[in-house]
Amino acid sequence: MYEGDLFLLHALFRGGNKGDWQGRWEFWNSALSRHDMDRSKLPGPVPDFATAALSVWNEYAGGAQVMGEKSPDYYDCMQVLARDFPNARFLVIWRDLADTCRSMVRARTGASFFSKPGLLHRAILGYHKMKLECDALTQSGIPLHQIQYEEMVQDPTRVMQGVCDFLGIEFDPRMASLEGSDRSAIYQGTHHEHVKGEQILGSREREEVLPAKVKDKVARYVSYWRKQSGGNWPRYAKAVDDRGVSSFERLGDELLFRALRAVDSFTQAVYCYAPYSALEKHRAGKARRHAESLGEPVPEQSPVENVHP
Repeated sequence: MYEGDLFLLHALFRGGNKGDWQGRWEFWNSALSRHDMDRSKLPGPVPDFATAALSVWNEYAGGAQVMGEKSPDYYDCMQVLARDFPNARFLVIWRDLADTCRSMVRARTGASFFSKPGLLHRAILGYHKMKLECDALTQSGIPLHQIQYEEMVQDPTRVMQGVCDFLGIEFDPRMASLEGSDRSAIYQGTHHEHVKGEQILGSREREEVLPAKVKDKVARYVSYWRKQSGGNWPRYAKAVDDRGVSSFERLGDELLFRALRAVDSFTQAVYCYAPYSALEKHRAGKARRHAESLGEPVPEQSPVENVHP
């Protein structure tokens, strides 16, 4: 599945599910409708998150050899997911951090989610959080396969053959092409123009959109991480700055990151427990503010497929 993200609403399943997990999940990110799921085939009340997730994955997989989902939002909770799904295998895709941030900035015109305050700060600190999660999985002997975005777009056949070897499935040449692939579950928006195309395109020269302060911080953090890892990580880094980051700056950044993640947790809790009428007003307000920031007509109703929580 593409960014189902049910785990973000795991509070729904604390102390016994109240039975409306499907409706609240659908309101959260339209996961069920995006994947054309028949909700009548899914269970109502369930005892825990894992039971709910497995029921959906099984139904969507339709007897496939491997099932699961892809999501960038699981970067700092892979150890928890490994406990919930002890037989799981994890695939992690790394990309140059500056390019990731640039993509997020460009996506602001296509989705209000990417205009969320502090999103780039989450991305920078979260990059290292994901590295710590990967290290913990490796140390625990949990199956983990890491690939590089830059290598994937340059030689998709070789990279996808490696993925298939990791998953224990047969490689099909169609896996290395976008032609004829099903992208129906991917959100609408200009930021998904290339993934919904028919060609795998590498990075190309484009106008710089990354704010100077963010670009500077990324370069300094990348330099610091490379020194800490003996030059082994991050593998691909287009810009480094030998000034690094001081312990004082790292402390401040960490505190801000935790505060932002606390806001995320609060938002998730609201979607788990608030009345639907309040959620509708919140969603409509977000769409209105986003449209006004872009100078566009204010929509009468927030289009679910274009608005993340």
